[in-house]
Amino acid sequence: MEIRHLQYFKAVAEHLHFRNAAASLFISQPPLSRQIRELEEELGVQLFLRNNKRVILTEAGKYFASSVDTIFAQLEESKNITRQIHLAADSGELKIGYISSVYQPHLAEILKSLRQVFPFIKTSLYERPTIKQIEALEQGKLDVGILRAPVRSDKLEVQTLFFDPFMVVVPSVGNIFSDTAALADFIKDKPFIFFNKEYAPHYHDKLVEICHRLGFKPDITHEVNNVHSIVQLVEAGLGVSILPLSLKQQYAGLQLSFAELKDIPVTTEVVLAYKKSNLNAALKWFIENYNNK
Repeated sequence: MEIRHLQYFKAVAEHLHFRNAAASLFISQPPLSRQIRELEEELGVQLFLRNNKRVILTEAGKYFASSVDTIFAQLEESKNITRQIHLAADSGELKIGYISSVYQPHLAEILKSLRQVFPFIKTSLYERPTIKQIEALEQGKLDVGILRAPVRSDKLEVQTLFFDPFMVVVPSVGNIFSDTAALADFIKDKPFIFFNKEYAPHYHDKLVEICHRLGFKPDITHEVNNVHSIVQLVEAGLGVSILPLSLKQQYAGLQLSFAELKDIPVTTEVVLAYKKSNLNAALKWFIENYNNK
């Protein structure tokens, strides 16, 4: 059995028409029919039922079709991995996804160190929400993602980076809150600025949970798609927000006040996600070193 036998079988199984299948393969019909007969003789089974009006797969043919699809998918992945190994020897590209709500100076330091080890590597950064990153990682459009759990995909490996508690972010007006109750009383009637629910549904649920623990339901007046817009709107006095504590250092220079929620045991898990089959050498270095810098 040769690859061409599988290719010819796949074409007939998809078209269920010998003439159309032959046309898609740029061959004439007789050689195609001959190859299918050879395949059936080698397997000792009938793969197609055919007459003058139609062609259908037998039960054995249906099973073989699914197996052939798997074989070609594995073959394509093997080709891609082989190319990755070749390119990653000392050059190539590392495609990194990240969410806006991570401490980006840390990522910049990692990339500087990566450049020293792989001086010819090209790094491409894509700010994407968790949902979009998972899809891109599964499709091979990203090599690695920095995102927030949960990552619901059986195709990806997930490595915990850290658990991030939350803080309240308000305009800088010299507020000093004696305790969590005083903080809750200050923000409960304020308009909230937060991520769009469809953009970050799990993150949105965290906000609602925290507010419920503080004893009120948030009035989410403004919804945006990145953390930079959130802090700018808060600084402009359009409302308040609740964000991961790790962002405090990144936005310390803005006219904002930050209040930690030490009595609210709600955290968000920041993770790395990637395909285990991706053998890019730069990716391996990135995974091993990201949490050690």
